[in-house]
Amino acid sequence: MSPVRNPEYWLRKKTYRRTGYPVASIAYYGPDDKFASKVVVGITLDEKAEGVAFIEKWFSTGADVRRDRAITQQILEFIEMHRVERVAMVDRIIGCPHEEGIDYPEGQWCPQCPFWANRDRWTGQLLS
Repeated sequence: MSPVRNPEYWLRKKTYRRTGYPVASIAYYGPDDKFASKVVVGITLDEKAEGVAFIEKWFSTGADVRRDRAITQQILEFIEMHRVERVAMVDRIIGCPHEEGIDYPEGQWCPQCPFWANRDRWTGQLLS
């Protein structure tokens, strides 16, 4: 497929920009470090912003959201709608798709995702 029609290509291209606002942050979540069932995109409008101005979430139970072309296209449309200049994202799943304080009590590990219990979400390493 040509790069013109490949939304993944355009998302990756925006990750190479080092300056400019608005910025979109893309984060992938899943029950373990192999399957991403949720992607969250937050948009920060400028460097003085105290938080995220816009946020959108996509979910999947069957396909990994990182490889779902329809979801990737929707993400691209979302960031284009807000005229995002650059994209920040990591190359891994960074935690459980369930939300602390909403899906399970604050200060506890998610009972549905034991893989993430006692694990550093940035490195994937078990905590001592």
